[in-house]
Amino acid sequence: MNKTNNHKLTGISKTLRKNMTKEEKHLWYDFLKDLPITINRQKTIGGYVVDFYCASSKTAIELDGSQHYTEKGIKSDTERDAYFQSLGITVLRYSNLELKRNFSGVCEDIYIKITGSPLSKLNYVK
Repeated sequence: MNKTNNHKLTGISKTLRKNMTKEEKHLWYDFLKDLPITINRQKTIGGYVVDFYCASSKTAIELDGSQHYTEKGIKSDTERDAYFQSLGITVLRYSNLELKRNFSGVCEDIYIKITGSPLSKLNYVK
């Protein structure tokens, strides 16, 4: 049995894919979707749904809105990240504001961390 797949969250992840935030849409449609590596949107892992997931590099990509910077949000994210780390999954976190202000920098960072190569070799960012 795959301990990272939670069928109870499948409906939620489908709904989240249909209702992505504008920042998630921007990152997905303007960068992640066309990468030469598979990235999944709203991927269920255990009891959680991550914004984006790259299985080949075991990397979760999270875009954090303001709720992530509250005491409750920080505690929740810390617990989530510890769970993912126990599965060997690296979590990359970017604030929505960071994505808006430095889209190409966020894309470069993601690409380097999931491929080990600089983005300039792909010459990709739109």
